[in-house]
Amino acid sequence: MLLAETSEIRAPAAAPHHEEWREVAACRGVASSVFFSPDGERGRARARREANARQICEDCPVLAQCRDHALTADEPYGIWGGMTEADRRRHARRTRSGGHR
Repeated sequence: MLLAETSEIRAPAAAPHHEEWREVAACRGVASSVFFSPDGERGRARARREANARQICEDCPVLAQCRDHALTADEPYGIWGGMTEADRRRHARRTRSGGHR
C-alpha cells in the first residue's frame, strides 16, 4: 500500500491530463466501426462511413488535439480529428516535401 501511495505522489502533475482530451471527445461512446473500416470496405460504403465519422468530428471540442495525436503518432488507420487515412498520408507527403500544413 505504501508503494502505491508513493508512486501516486511521484507521478508528474501533468500525467493524468496528457490525454484528457479523449474524455470529452464527441466520439466517446460511439462504435469504433464508425471510424475504422472493416476489411474489404470500398467505394460508396466507405465514403458514407467516412462522411458520418467526419460529421461527428466536425463539432468536436477536441478536434485539434485528436488530429495532432494522429499526425504525431502516425496513426495508420481510421478517422482521427476529421482526417481519413488518405488525408493523413497526403499531409505527411506535403510536410516531407516542405509544403504547408
